[in-house]
Amino acid sequence: MNWENEKVLVTGGAGFIGSHLIEKLVELGAEAKVLVHYNSRNSWGYLEYLPPEILRKIDIFQGDVQDPFSVHKAVDGCAVVFHLASLIAIPYSYVAPASYVETNIKGTLNVMEACLKAGVKRVIHTSTSETYGTAIYAPIDEKHPLQGQSPYSASKIGADKIVESYFRSFDLPVSTLRPFNTFGPRQSARAVIPTIISQALTSNVITLGSLDPVRDLTYVKDTVQGFIKMAESEKAIGEVINIGNGKGITIGDLASQIISLLNKTIEIRTEKKRVRPEKSEVMKLICDNSKAEAFMDWRPTYSLKQGLGETIEFIEKHLDHYKPEIYNL
Repeated sequence: MNWENEKVLVTGGAGFIGSHLIEKLVELGAEAKVLVHYNSRNSWGYLEYLPPEILRKIDIFQGDVQDPFSVHKAVDGCAVVFHLASLIAIPYSYVAPASYVETNIKGTLNVMEACLKAGVKRVIHTSTSETYGTAIYAPIDEKHPLQGQSPYSASKIGADKIVESYFRSFDLPVSTLRPFNTFGPRQSARAVIPTIISQALTSNVITLGSLDPVRDLTYVKDTVQGFIKMAESEKAIGEVINIGNGKGITIGDLASQIISLLNKTIEIRTEKKRVRPEKSEVMKLICDNSKAEAFMDWRPTYSLKQGLGETIEFIEKHLDHYKPEIYNL
């Protein structure tokens, strides 16, 4: 695909991964539009970290994926749509599960319907490895059963099935990208890596939940490349494809590695309120990325150490944007 002057919409483009994706699309020459969740502060989220020369090339459309009218207006005239808009915080899904159904399931329905009516030529939907739940076998391939172990993961399973139905029922040219845990600059302390780094930079004690879960961590630039390659691959239409490094690390070992990179002596403590409910905690996620390589020639290029180094550098420069003393839901 030649991205030069291609009209592209990114829903959720003001988020962590979305802001990196839109930045890459602009660099490729795309005519980029972002659907930003409306707010009275006129905040553009993580887009505000982008260089001015990138930001002024982006068409920012304020709306809400829960509202079908604003979604139709956002999609109108676009050839490619990347759907990333979602509520993603797992702990908050225990507090406000209905909002996850409204945003993640109904919002996805609105996006698919708008894309169908607008005749969009490619749609890329974002799933999550959390839909697999705790691994029945590892590494996890796309045939692994789906398990709704949190209201968040259940809502994403629902969204993924809505997408599948639009491909099977209406021939919508949609593909589903299922990233394992993505990390990198701009990520909020809702996620574990910024939580560890921001605490380690400001204290001699790190407070976490369970240290035993295993996660497969992918640097955000590799994840973005997965989105781009999926949109470029005809073979990926109608498919669900994992992207991840294929290597697992426990949260405890991850914290120790970050502490080592910072060259500090820090105590690691656990705190009960940060621990997920026992039946809800996903204990092991390791990606089988062979389908990504076969269907869209994607493979990770960043090591965990490289990615952590760039993430530490970003958080050090923007530490005032974090609240390491509180538990971020």
